[in-house]
Amino acid sequence: MTAEAPTRNLDFIREIVEEDLRSGKYKSVVTRFPPEPNGYLHIGHAKSICLNFGIANEYGGHCNLRFDDTNPTKEEAEYAEAIKRDVNWLGFSWGDHLYHASDYFEQLYLWAEDLIRDGKAYVDSLTAEEIREHRGSLTEPGRESPYRNRTADENLDLFRRMRAGEFPDGAHVLRAKIDMQSPNINMRDPVLYRIRHEDHHRTGDRWDIYPMYDYAHPLSDAIERITHSICTLEFEAHRPLYDWLIENVRVPATPHQYEFARLNINYTVMSKRKLLRLVEDHYVSGWDDPRMPTIAGLRRRGCTPAAIRNFAERVGVAKRENVIDVDLLEFCVREDLNRVAPRVMGVLRPLPVVIENYPEGQREEFETPNNPEDATAGTRKVPFSRVLYIERDDFMEEPPKKFFRLAPGREVRLRSAYFITCTGVVKDEGGNIVELRATYDPATRGGDAPDGRRPKATLHWVSAQGAIDCEVRLYDRLFNVEDPESGGDFLTHLNPQSLEIVPAAKLEPGIRGASPLDRFQFERLGYFTVDLDSTPEKLVFNRTVTLKDTWAKVKGESK
Repeated sequence: MTAEAPTRNLDFIREIVEEDLRSGKYKSVVTRFPPEPNGYLHIGHAKSICLNFGIANEYGGHCNLRFDDTNPTKEEAEYAEAIKRDVNWLGFSWGDHLYHASDYFEQLYLWAEDLIRDGKAYVDSLTAEEIREHRGSLTEPGRESPYRNRTADENLDLFRRMRAGEFPDGAHVLRAKIDMQSPNINMRDPVLYRIRHEDHHRTGDRWDIYPMYDYAHPLSDAIERITHSICTLEFEAHRPLYDWLIENVRVPATPHQYEFARLNINYTVMSKRKLLRLVEDHYVSGWDDPRMPTIAGLRRRGCTPAAIRNFAERVGVAKRENVIDVDLLEFCVREDLNRVAPRVMGVLRPLPVVIENYPEGQREEFETPNNPEDATAGTRKVPFSRVLYIERDDFMEEPPKKFFRLAPGREVRLRSAYFITCTGVVKDEGGNIVELRATYDPATRGGDAPDGRRPKATLHWVSAQGAIDCEVRLYDRLFNVEDPESGGDFLTHLNPQSLEIVPAAKLEPGIRGASPLDRFQFERLGYFTVDLDSTPEKLVFNRTVTLKDTWAKVKGESK
């Protein structure tokens, strides 16, 4: 008996792709990722990147990277370069398939003239406000413009003069002539071209008119012979216009648009306009601020490409909108870093401990694993001396019943080293604890006692001899409510504790020489990444995620 092949779970987009290939509708798959270069990509774009490039890779096709650069007032070359960098960092390549809507400006213009000759487009001289008034509403039909019945010759003359730069911004637009009574507002004679006397970052001052996205997008898909034009659900109402243009323009191919649910994450805003406001009004340090949901921000914070790809896969491709718990993203980051991040010992808020029975001037080293999850990662040596630093939170002078860490008279284990017992507390004039005194048991070298006794707590520590001073930035969620966009200005929901700077943390000396974006697990504290602000003279770390795993506990996942 032959074993059956396991059934592969397909999302609805992949089911369509497989059926199209099986039926012979297409011989190969061509998708596209079409960002507008008017800002940095965010985690929602990452989902689309993984979907479009992923499908192309899975089915032996290719995915085009095409910049939707049709609005010169908001677009910059900086954004285009950042987008390319982000796509590459996520692990995808467009190869020779890099395009721009601006590559097609001449062809798009000629097709617009064809629509005018065919009586399917006209130049409208209403103001923008008058066009809105004539368009109607969801409950009221639109009204035809008084300029709707201009002759083809008159429209061609005006359109060519628009291109020649004879008119100021807003004087005229080119509109499709479809149906002002349509229940779909997008079909009520939509604008195809507007006048913009703005230099374009690629075409310079060659154009004074620019196509609208809804016009350029489907026709660019047709030029590139896209087989599956995949976009988010907000474009579902635009699909009839997409289809109308494909049917009424003499295009070389007939692509089809498919919509999937966009990515929504709680405690996060995903609007480029709002992210731009955060940057321009200096609520964050820039597009790559580690609190931002941008790919650049996630990269700087220390997230890995594999974690983001895994997150996109776990979220899946759905037809209905939903909100994803940010804990899932953090779980995916933590899960990947647990496998790949070397362990080091660091103390964020150091409290000195003097081991009084340890010989002054003596120094020894202990072997400790670089990553218990990776047998090939090997070990490292950490120095030990008479004066150590422990985490201030790991000591209490009058501990409650369930506090098992260091306290007067109590014994604890130091990771990979010795057992120590607190014998004294040194305070300053204000009564603040500034130092601890302790003794160690030489028989417990390596962290085990010959008599089998087992302290209830194991602490991380750093030897004062050779310790590295560094700055640590503790990042938390940028917003303090699940839905920052509900109820007024989203800025009122900014989390005032989204960044805490710890100026004088102590790290083991082996971390000296770490490079920007190197990732580590600080034992018992979380995952941390060397920030781009670091210099050889001063290391700066970002907390990527804590060790606490709320999502896994809630969902029953194992770490």
